[in-house]
Amino acid sequence: MQAAQQSQSIQTLLEAEKEAAKVVQQARQYRVQRLKDARTEAAKEIEEYRRVKEQEFAAFQSSHVGTTQDAQSVIDKETEERLYNISGAYTTNKDDVLRKLLDRVVLVQPELHRNLKKQQ
Repeated sequence: MQAAQQSQSIQTLLEAEKEAAKVVQQARQYRVQRLKDARTEAAKEIEEYRRVKEQEFAAFQSSHVGTTQDAQSVIDKETEERLYNISGAYTTNKDDVLRKLLDRVVLVQPELHRNLKKQQ
């Protein structure tokens, strides 16, 4: 009778072990499923955040495009004014500068070199 009781106890332990293995397996599956769900939810949140930020950036760009174009037109206008002023200064001063250069080249006053003067 003791052998039968031991056999029944062993059988009960084996069944309990199988039941525990099933519980552990279910817990693992549940954990894996929760991780998959969390990844999916995170991917959705990231995509939503990216979409919102892209919309904000597009709105920012569209609001500042006019500013960039206005700044470019102001810079172009200033450049044209400066070029006009430089051209005017060139036209006004070119004859005077040319005359001064020619005077230096053509009107040479011959004189002895300073070292030669000291020797005499």
